[in-house]
Parts: sequence; C-alpha cells; structure tokens
Amino acid sequence: MSLLMRQHSFIYKIPLRLSSTESKKIGQDATKQRSSIDDNEIEHHGKLSELWWNTMGPMRALHAYNPIRVQFIRDGLKNTGLNEKHPRYPLEGVRILDVGCGAGILSEALARIGANVTGIDGSEQLIETAKKHASLDSNLSKNLSYSITSVEDHVADNKSEIYDAVVASEVIEHVSNKDIFVKYCAKALKPGGSIFITTLNKTIPSFLGGIVCAEYILRAIPIGTHEWSKFISPEDTQRLLDQHGCCTQLVHGVFFNPLTNTWNWTSSKNIFYALHAVKSET
Repeated sequence: MSLLMRQHSFIYKIPLRLSSTESKKIGQDATKQRSSIDDNEIEHHGKLSELWWNTMGPMRALHAYNPIRVQFIRDGLKNTGLNEKHPRYPLEGVRILDVGCGAGILSEALARIGANVTGIDGSEQLIETAKKHASLDSNLSKNLSYSITSVEDHVADNKSEIYDAVVASEVIEHVSNKDIFVKYCAKALKPGGSIFITTLNKTIPSFLGGIVCAEYILRAIPIGTHEWSKFISPEDTQRLLDQHGCCTQLVHGVFFNPLTNTWNWTSSKNIFYALHAVKSET
C-alpha cells in the first residue's frame, strides 16, 4: 500500500504542462497564433546543444531512431517514383527540407546518402552546433546547409514548391501553431512531393510512456522535453495535411524501448507514429 501511495505521489508531482506557461504575456500569445515557433521550446532544446552529438547523452534516443527514420524516408520516396541510380547514394539529387533539424542528426544522415539537404531550426545554438559538426566532414559541404529560421519565414524568403521532400521528425509536438506549421511545410513542397512526419500520439499511453516513463523514471529523454497538450493524433495530423493539399499514404506505429534505447515498427500507434503524405499534383 505504501509503495502504491509513493508511486501516486510521484505522478502527481510531475508537471503535466497541459496549458501555456502562466507568465506568458498577451503579446507573446498573440504572436504564437501567427507563428510555429515556441520560444520556450527553442530555449529548452538550445540548452542541450553541446550534448546533441553525444550518442550516449540526452539525445541518444534520437541517434538510435536514425536507422528506421532514414529507411522510412527512403522507402517512401521510392514508392512515389524515386529512381535510385546509385546504391550508395540512393537519394542523390533529391532536395530535402529538414524542418526543426536541431543539431543535424537526421540532416547529416540524409546528406550522407546523397540528398541535397537544407536544415532549418529556430535555435541559433543548435544551428551553430550543426554547422560545427558538419564541418568535420568536408564531403558534406556540397549538399548540406543550415539556416536559423522558421518554416514560414524560410518559405517567404525563398521560392515555394522547390523541395522534393519535407521532413519534420519529432518536431510538430513542439510547435505553437500546427496549422501554420503544416501549411508552410506543404508550401515548400513541389507538387507530387512527399512530407514525412514522426511524432507522438495524444493518448494516455503516450503520456505514461513518452513523459512519465521516458523522462521521469528512466531518464531516457531530458525532463521537460514534451508537453502532452501539444501531442497530436494521427487523425488530426492527416486532417491538417488534407486541408493543405497533401494526401496521406501511410501511417505506421513506432515503438521505443527506453531500456535498450531501440526503435522498432509496430502495428500500434498509441505512442509514436510515422506518417508519409504526398502533395497533390494540382
């Protein structure tokens, strides 16, 4: 009985963060309605910038996620008509926008198999770390670049419909305005281009597994990384994509084992899922 009480007491102490920080000013809240950027999220992740490339550090889960993320993107592009000309560089010539790229864990992996990758993030610290790490390999200089910006500003500053694929991996659960975010991700795509999203479902299991267990008990993810209120169901993600001219091709469940730091595909979408959608040709 005492153990049960202690467990319940622990759960109650966890900040659910089900609403915006009370200290937010009205002006900041108004800005959030017009932008996908959340300053609190930028600050939180920016503080981890120096540890981002430590494969055994706080970002170890993202490093472990890379193999199946890259395969998901490669397979999705192949299924929509990509002709792989070189087995070592299957994404050669493919233009990819990695939105919310952080310090470049996924951006580099995609560039290494031939893609022309532009990574964007709102954190100056993370982009500087990404550039510094990429500079260690001169082979990346020709097809990998980074910019400190939001997706909406990136599209405004460049021509729209220029990318073959847009990737938003473990990002949409951190943005302020999901509609604006998806709208401009779609604008960046060429007609017939693909968008790949990986994120957490908004369920009780995702709260228990993605926050309570992963952050507070096993410390597999830094505490405060996620707000359950920002999680989004596959159905809501598909609805947003539909509204902005993108048709969902596949939604796949993903399972993360924090004890072994491994990721695997699963039929269950209760916690993590990966989604591939294609922009309409018209």
